[in-house]
Amino acid sequence: MMSDPFRLDGKRAVVTGAGKGIGRGIATQLARAGADLVISSRTQEDLDSLADEIGALGRAVTTLIVDVTNPAEVEQLAALAVEQGGIDVWVNNAGGLPDATPRYLTKTPEDRWDAQLDLNLKAVFIACQIAANNMKEGAIINISSSSAKAQGSMKNGPYGASKAAVNSLTQTFALELAPKIRVNAVAPGPVPTKNFNESTNFPEGKPIEKIIGVPLGRLGTPDDIGHAVVFMASPASSWVTGQCLYVTGGT
Repeated sequence: MMSDPFRLDGKRAVVTGAGKGIGRGIATQLARAGADLVISSRTQEDLDSLADEIGALGRAVTTLIVDVTNPAEVEQLAALAVEQGGIDVWVNNAGGLPDATPRYLTKTPEDRWDAQLDLNLKAVFIACQIAANNMKEGAIINISSSSAKAQGSMKNGPYGASKAAVNSLTQTFALELAPKIRVNAVAPGPVPTKNFNESTNFPEGKPIEKIIGVPLGRLGTPDDIGHAVVFMASPASSWVTGQCLYVTGGT
């Protein structure tokens, strides 16, 4: 019996959108759990600074600029990870609002709908295929959102729909890839990343957690999400697949 089922020593994890915010927290916590990393984003400067942090933890790290909406670049990412020794964990974190603008469904132009679905759904679908084709066994984790919940996503409909679809996609990939590859999702609640701050318009002078009404009394952090991903990536969740873990402070 293993001494610590939450450890990832000897494993290699790929994280997309790792340069900032939640992706950075995920990559850092995977490294703290013992994993070596292959990280991607669209900005080399962000990757370089994260690589320095991961290297300081004593973990091996490789970087690559990747636009996840370009399947050829995602294929290159997988090939790089295989070249480094293989893929044990693949985290589809890259996503968000393409132009940092939440929209009502009734007021969303078709091109903005397509951009949202390309980034948050099609890119995850393609990456899951590519990851599965390059893994013998392991875990795929898709980053969803609390906006995917069944009550709908007022004022952010395209984003909520895309993330709800990610949850469905996760469940079906889990069925198709079992028992060798587990596929789960982690759905963050309000985490004040750059993307979150740019896409919200809360009044000044009152804490956001009070406006939203977070039962646990604070906003989330990238590390909160990173800890959940470590669980989903590790042997501790070896009997969990097709699930979405909501990490939302109770919202």
